[in-house]
This record gives sequence, C-alpha cells and structure tokens, in this order.
Amino acid sequence: MAKGKPETNDVSSGQPQVPIPAFDPPQKPKRNKYALACSILASMTSILLGYDIGVMSGAIIYIKKDLNITDVQKEVIMGILNVYSLLGSAAAGRTSDWIGRRYTIVFAGAIFFVGALLMGFATNYAFLMVGRFVAGIGVGYALMIAPVYTAEVAPASTRGFLTSFPEVFINFGILLGYVSNYAFSKLPTHLSWRFMLGIGAIPSIFLAIGVLAMPESPRWLVMQGRLGDAKVVLDKTSDSLEESKLRLADIKEAAGIPEECNDNIVSVNKKSHGEGVWRDLILRPTPAVRHVLMCAVGIHFFQQASGIDSVVLYSPEIFEKAGITDDTDKLLATMAVGFTKTIFILVATFLLDKIGRRPLLLSSVAGMVLSLVGLAIGLTLITHSDHKLVWAIALSIASILSYVAFFSIGMGPITWVYSSEIFPLRLRAQGCSMGVAANRVTSGVISMTFISLYKAISIGGAFFLYAGIAMVAWVFFYTLFPETQGKTLEEMETLFGTFFKWRSTLRELKKKKVENGATNGQIQMGTT
Repeated sequence: MAKGKPETNDVSSGQPQVPIPAFDPPQKPKRNKYALACSILASMTSILLGYDIGVMSGAIIYIKKDLNITDVQKEVIMGILNVYSLLGSAAAGRTSDWIGRRYTIVFAGAIFFVGALLMGFATNYAFLMVGRFVAGIGVGYALMIAPVYTAEVAPASTRGFLTSFPEVFINFGILLGYVSNYAFSKLPTHLSWRFMLGIGAIPSIFLAIGVLAMPESPRWLVMQGRLGDAKVVLDKTSDSLEESKLRLADIKEAAGIPEECNDNIVSVNKKSHGEGVWRDLILRPTPAVRHVLMCAVGIHFFQQASGIDSVVLYSPEIFEKAGITDDTDKLLATMAVGFTKTIFILVATFLLDKIGRRPLLLSSVAGMVLSLVGLAIGLTLITHSDHKLVWAIALSIASILSYVAFFSIGMGPITWVYSSEIFPLRLRAQGCSMGVAANRVTSGVISMTFISLYKAISIGGAFFLYAGIAMVAWVFFYTLFPETQGKTLEEMETLFGTFFKWRSTLRELKKKKVENGATNGQIQMGTT
C-alpha cells in the first residue's frame, strides 16, 4: 500500500484504481450554515448573563454611592444572582422536556426582561434585590438550555465549534456590560446605574423574536414521538443525508423506539419522558454515568472556583488596588478585560474541533495558574510597598489580561462543550442542569466572599488561593478527562466508566478501529 491506494502491480493498467475507504481520509464537509444559524440564535440567551456580570462590575460603584450600601451588601448584590439562577437551572431541565427547548429559550428571555426592568426602576436596596431574583431565574434557564439545544442540533463535525457559542455570547454580553458602564458613567449618579441595569431588557426582546426562526431540537421531537418533524430538522442540520439517518437511528435507540419504526408520529413509552432519570443519574448510576457526572460537575466547579468571577466582577476594585484610582480610568481598564476575553474566546471556537478538548483545556489551566501567581505577586508587592512600583502595576495588569485570555481559550468554552456532549440523551437535560447548578453555586460563593476574603488574607493571598485551586483542577482534568473530539456516543460510553484507566480503554478502542479498518480494506480489495 502507498498513500492509501491499492498497488498498481496487482491491477491492469487499463483498470481504474479504486480508493480504499479505510485508508483514504474522508473529505472534510463544509460547515452547515443552518446549524450555525440555529446555534447562534440559541446561544444569544447567554448574552443575558454576560451583560449582567459585566454591567454590575461598574454599576456597583454608583449603587454604593447612591444607596450608601455596606461592603457586605455590595458582595451580596453582586453574587446573589448566581444563587437565584439555581432555581432557573433546576427547573429548566424539566421545563425543556415538557414544552421543548425552543419555548424554554423564549421563557428565559421573558423572565430576564421583567428582571432587568425591575432593577432599572429600583428605588432602594430591597427593590433591587427583587429585580436580581427575577433576573437570576431567567439567567438560570438561559444557561442550561443554550448548550443543550446546540449540542442536539449540531452535527458531530462541528459540535465543539457550535457548542462553544454560549461562552462566546457570555463574553460578548460582558463586553456590552462594560461598554454600557462607560457610556452611562457621565450621567448623574442616581440615573447612571439605573440606565446601566435597565437597558439589559433590550437584548431579551431581540432574543424572543429571533427564536421564532429556530426549529425545535430533533432529539426533543423524537422524545415526543414526532419522527417526521425530527427527520426534517436533522436533514437540514446534518452534513449529509447519510449522517442524518445515522443521527436519527441513534436518537431512536436512545428513546427506546424500534429501529424499523418509521412512522411520522409514534407513541413513546413513559420512561422516555423523564421518569427514573434522577434515579439513574444519582441513586443508581452505572460506572459510566458516575464518571460522566463526576467530570461534568467537576469541570463546572473548577471553572468558577479558580476565580474568574472575582476578576470579571471586581475588575474596577482590583485595578484600584493596582494603582488606578479614577473611576473612568478603572472602567476603561475593565473594558480592556472585556475585549481580551471576547477576542480569545473567538480564537478558541475555531480550535476546539481542530486541536481537541484535552490539549486546549490543560494548556488553558496551566496558563491560568501562571497568570494568577503573577497577579498575586504584583498585588502583594504593591500592597506592601510605600512608594509606587510601576513594574508591579504593569505586571498586575498584564496578569489580569493574560488570565482572562487563557481562561477564554480553553476553560471557558470547554466547560460547556464537554459537559453537554458527554451525557447520554435520556439524562442530558437533568445532567446538564446539575452541572450548571454546581457552576452557579460556586460562582455565588466566590463572588459573595471576594471582598471578605481579601480583607482576611490580603488581595495577593486571595489570588494565591485561586492559583492553588487551579493547580488542583489541572491534576483533576489530566487524570480523569478522556478526549471526546470526534468520538461517537457509543465510544464515549465505553471510554467513561473506567475512571483513571481510560487511557488503556482508549488504546483498545484505537486497536479495534485499526483492525476493523484493515479488515474492511481487505474486503474492498477482494471485491475490486
């Protein structure tokens, strides 16, 4: 064999050479534009969370001046939305199984719209907390449903690219929030923060309109027994008709529908509607489900525990500690953080399906550790110095920018990609909602304790702590996380469940693939 072609000495010169599929790599399919459009529209829900995170970092400066709140009240108002979003995330799994993924996205936008208006018209701290509560539920819904919908619509060839979109839009929302802060910062104090928060209602209107152009998730349609509708959506969102048929067969198998059943409408037994899901997920999980759950909850926990929300929410405060005292300058420096995050998340979306999840994740976390150590050293030196250390200020600012860049190129998007693609279909909605719950609880704890933490152990000490957590995260990912790029659902089920021994399982899978490929090649040669 040479270059995957049959040798010419066995074939007469007049005969055309037949390529061997086992050895010739398939042509890379063009990116499916319909699936791309659907993923963009679904992922726009994540703008809501991003905007809220970004806008609160600047609005809090003016809220504190206008409402005369304490540091503890400041921490609570900053981080409480994450805790409230738990209610949305917990309800989103069941709601999306009941009314469908598409209308759950509309519901999320409507709730956030009301929350943003309440925050904009708030007259006191208690009123503002009510607005945070309503907006938090909307954010919880949005966070859970966008990755699930995108993973269910995306063809396997671009699953990583498309499923990273929610994180892209979170970053875009954060940037919009930072820009809004700067735009309204010149208004009178009592108006500036109200405009910053209230204007967040506008994206949710466009979101609700955009969703009308989206199809329903093909997996949800199959779970409802609507095979005809699911086939139409799969034909549009797959790279080829063959792939569409394979995807439909996989979904039917997972939903317990016989393979030979091809009616447009079929009855699906009750178990497929979600009964027993929590039992299979928590009470009596198989080793594979236990491993998947550990990975999904673990990656969501470490994404937040490594301090990203402290940096994003409290950027103005950190810049103040680093020596930038003017409010407008602090907001401008914070906008630089937003631009850096957005640029690097866009880079990451194109690398996910080329490089793979593991290399990006491990290099991202390693870079975060180095950046956090650099930031901790810079801030510690500035705090303990009696004169201005320009190089330490430069180190601190550079470390903040490199930290958000490394986070955005791996840890940020891969958390959503990985956790949404590893759960089996029947457990996906509830499994993803558990991951999001872990994400929001951790984020709430981190963001509501940052000021108290740095007052207790110094601001440098706080970032040394986050660096230590990121080191633990790197070890956790290295030992327990198999590569999922290009893997079928069946291969993933084999890989997960062996925990620390997944590498040997992967070697066996590759060996089988090579053996099967060689066998198929011999069969092809025999028939030519």
